[in-house]
Amino acid sequence: MAFALTLSELARWVDGDIIRGELDLSLTGMAALDVATPSDVSFLGNEKYHSQFLLTHAGAVMVPHGVTDGPEGTAIIAVKNPSLAFAVVVKHFAESSRKFTAGIDPRAVIDPTAALDPTKVRIHAGAIIMAGAKIGDGSEIGPNSVIGENVTIGTEGRVMANVTIREGCILGDRVIIQPGAVIGSDGYGYEFSNGRHVKIDQVGIVEIGDDVEIGANSTIDRARFGKTVIGEGTKIDNLVQIGHNVIIGKHCLIIAQTGISGSSRLGDYVTAAGQVGIAGHVTIGSKAVLSARTGVTADIPGDEVYAGKPAQPMRDEMKSLALVRRLPKLIQRVKLLEDSLQELSRSQIDT
Repeated sequence: MAFALTLSELARWVDGDIIRGELDLSLTGMAALDVATPSDVSFLGNEKYHSQFLLTHAGAVMVPHGVTDGPEGTAIIAVKNPSLAFAVVVKHFAESSRKFTAGIDPRAVIDPTAALDPTKVRIHAGAIIMAGAKIGDGSEIGPNSVIGENVTIGTEGRVMANVTIREGCILGDRVIIQPGAVIGSDGYGYEFSNGRHVKIDQVGIVEIGDDVEIGANSTIDRARFGKTVIGEGTKIDNLVQIGHNVIIGKHCLIIAQTGISGSSRLGDYVTAAGQVGIAGHVTIGSKAVLSARTGVTADIPGDEVYAGKPAQPMRDEMKSLALVRRLPKLIQRVKLLEDSLQELSRSQIDT
């Protein structure tokens, strides 16, 4: 196969040391330890899978430095970070199997004022490119996606099926948007007047930096005015809601079912784990880590791991939880003390 790797090529790509194996061993795929075949590359990234490693049929396995055992006949490459090294392998095979073919499907609808080079972009069936939109070279627009008026998409972007990008939004280079995501929907803005909720016009945009990925069915609201901003390199999981005028810094990780309310600001390298809730108009410092289901209701500094509702440093939350777990025994002790006092009181009355 044209995209096969030899063991020596693999070791060079992942900056690994060949512990054993033939340099010209041909590897044509990748798989988990328990299902890999002799033509596959696999990896040992967690000690709990060591038993699978000892039984694997993989042609080659990338392991941490210091691992010296392994199944007979399997090539072994020692690397600093097996999981990261395996990602390099996955990327190679994925890109080899995915061939970008420029062209516009005749079932797509493209406004004559849209700016794109038909020989350098790929537009699938059912896609709609509206007036004034700009699509960069090497970008791909998936089936039934809608690119709104005056949207700008940079080079080598990938917009999957059924994505909506509303008017005026700006995407950088190499942005990936998974199926069903909506970029630039109206922010949730209302004012209560005369017994009614009056809609406030949302006239801003969403601006997304280079190398950002947006997960399936996630939504990013346009700003009331100005911009909702997603910084370079940030990765957003599936089913995430980001409100209007939110600013997210560079290289953040926003995990599934997280909700970020309007006008909040996240610094660089912030991690928000699953189901984190962030209230509006709060600031979260760079390199803060919000553990699963943390609720942020006030500004918090960076370089700290947080947990709980409301968010507090993890060590403080663990102390609080430990005290809560002691409550049943404390209640039992109080009840015994009360019973003892009542018995003592009755005995004094009898005497």
